[in-house]
Amino acid sequence: MGKERILITVKTYPTLSRKYGELVCTAGLREDGSWVRLYPVPFRLLDYPNRYQKFDWIETTLVRSTQDPRPESFRLVDPADITIADNLGTEDGWRERRKLVLGKTHIYTYLDELIDAAHKNLISLAVFKPSLISDFIWEDAERGWDATKIEELRGKSNQGELFADENWRRAFQVIQKVPYKFSYCFTDASGRKSELQVLDWEAGQLYWNCLKNSEGDEQTALQKVRQKYLDEFTKTNLHFFMGTTQQFQRWAQNPWMIVGVFPIPHEVQKSLF
Repeated sequence: MGKERILITVKTYPTLSRKYGELVCTAGLREDGSWVRLYPVPFRLLDYPNRYQKFDWIETTLVRSTQDPRPESFRLVDPADITIADNLGTEDGWRERRKLVLGKTHIYTYLDELIDAAHKNLISLAVFKPSLISDFIWEDAERGWDATKIEELRGKSNQGELFADENWRRAFQVIQKVPYKFSYCFTDASGRKSELQVLDWEAGQLYWNCLKNSEGDEQTALQKVRQKYLDEFTKTNLHFFMGTTQQFQRWAQNPWMIVGVFPIPHEVQKSLF
């Protein structure tokens, strides 16, 4: 059982788990373009040098998850044993990112094909290219985490029950819960119109940054998030990183969500003259 090299392409906004504490669902690509889901990852409890960013190459040891039957799901043998090997940059029009993400993975354009494959448990992570993006919207969400769950987690953290290793026995810190849900409205290659929630870490963090810069004006912050995800990203060759949840994989009418975005610049055609 050796270490694997994974390019991190997906980091969702943290959620709370009674078993593991604060969690980030992470996914990435092997060098051959195959998908890997890493879960659970107690992101804020990792040592600082191991707090990987999107498009970092990491090296770690994985085993297939025994709790999650989805084909791409693995767990870390030791969450503290993550080495950041490199970062895949955006030089030359995102050439290296383009080569891996668009060159070695299957690009889906039909949502029905994705849904059917998920129901058969063939895939639960994918790259999707929408034909048309019509809007980026938000709706109100709960403004705080479940109080009972937080107290339970704080108690476990204080008692050292979240992780057996002494290095993990720190005070549990709760990240702010974004009080809105963000979604893209789009059309696929068949003309099917859909609205799917965006769970990307960067969308949540962008909201908080915009809220701070707008002196607490939520509507201004929301408009700035929309400007980024709609006005700016739709000028690129935008692709979605799509994922399902274990709970809804096989039976939900549409189990897919947008777990990350890939706003790659349009490829410049070089003149022959």
